[in-house]
Amino acid sequence: MSATDPRAELVSLLPRLRRFAFGLTGDAHVADDLVQAGCLKAIERWHQWQPDTSLASWMFRILQTTWVDDYRSRQRQQTEADSDALEAIAGEDGRRVVEARSDARMVRRVIGELPEEQRVVLMMITVDGLSYKETAAALGVPMGTVMSRL
Repeated sequence: MSATDPRAELVSLLPRLRRFAFGLTGDAHVADDLVQAGCLKAIERWHQWQPDTSLASWMFRILQTTWVDDYRSRQRQQTEADSDALEAIAGEDGRRVVEARSDARMVRRVIGELPEEQRVVLMMITVDGLSYKETAAALGVPMGTVMSRL
């Protein structure tokens, strides 16, 4: 493989893809599954990638659409956690854990309620650490659009 081999570039993108996926999912294991599914889709559709375009942008888009599809599917199946089970956790430490998890769920819920375009921009900038310019390039939109979505 040469230094410009897209397979090598894909491997070098894995940490960024994982951070992005974690920002979308909030769960390391689910993020790993998302990256794996995204890479599999990319390999299956390798012929669709155009070498004169950004592989990172293409991969971020694949992860985003895969996550949105999975998220919509889960929303149809999701049920609320049993509140009695949460109350059954004994002790102050248990209450703190429940409160922290509740806060994290609330933040994920609020982020999840954002329009997809805003949520993706938020994750790319705050979680993956991309600049506005990099985010705009990855999404194929003007930088002003990224700024307005944030």
